[in-house]
This record gives sequence, C-alpha cells and structure tokens, in this order.
Amino acid sequence: MKPTRMLLLCAVFTAASSTAHAEIYKRVDKDGRVTYSSEPIRGAQKLKLEPLPTVPAPRAVAKERNRESEESSFPRVDNATQKRRDDKRLRILEDEMASERQALQDARAQLKVAEDTPQIYTGADGKTYRNMAKYEESIQAAQENVRMHENNLRAIQTEIDNLK
Repeated sequence: MKPTRMLLLCAVFTAASSTAHAEIYKRVDKDGRVTYSSEPIRGAQKLKLEPLPTVPAPRAVAKERNRESEESSFPRVDNATQKRRDDKRLRILEDEMASERQALQDARAQLKVAEDTPQIYTGADGKTYRNMAKYEESIQAAQENVRMHENNLRAIQTEIDNLK
C-alpha cells in the first residue's frame, strides 16, 4: 500500500475513533434490573468511562512494506518446470480418479447386496422375523458410502478442470 493511502486511512480511523466515543447511561429500576443506554433516560446515571487504548499505525505500514518485499523476493519458477509439475499433478489426479471410480463401483455393489439381503432373526418361539431397523441401518450406511465416493469423484474432477 502506498504511504499516502496509508496516511489517509489512518486519518479516517482517527476521525472515526474520536467520533465513536459515546456517553453511556446506567439505570437500575426498583426490581434491580439494570438498563444501559447511549441516550439519557429518566433516573439514569452517566458513567465515566476511560477511553479505549488505540493501536499505533506505523506498525501496520511496516508490516505492509515487509509483505511487499517478501512477495518480490519469492522465488519464481520457469514455465517448463511449472508445466512438468502440472503434468505430474494431472497424472496423480487421473490415477486417483480411476481408483475412486473403482471404489464407487464396489460401493454400489455393496449397496445392491445390502438391499437384497434381509436382516432376519429367530425369535424365542422359533419363528423367523425380519429386523427392519438393522436392515435400514445397513442400507443407509451403504448409501452414505456411495455418496462419499461420488463426492470424491466430483472434487477430483474439479481439481482436474482447474489445471486445464
């Protein structure tokens, strides 16, 4: 940031902080409830508050200068090196995409098995019953697994699209 802009910004903050000082009034009613207000109210006492400490601006200017010098001294990479890095990253992402597609197929197969496999138990009377709660729980877990892999595929595709 240029020094003139910084000085202007400091002046604006100084002006704003001097106008931001308000008088505070405190009233306690007969039931003991306390009310604070920035406007005078009947039966209220004006509070005498010390001004809040302010932060000096020169440090901010020095930090901004340091940041600009750090950015300008940051090492640059030539185009060929960057292209190699981007190509390597693309290959890694494509490998992850293939693995994630396989994991999604497996998750869909597991969901199909879970849907086709009823959860049963044998009661004390010797009869066989379906455990719907356990069945729905297994279906829900399998569906969540499918959703997770679908989300992963979308995220990887976004990364690949950002490289191109």
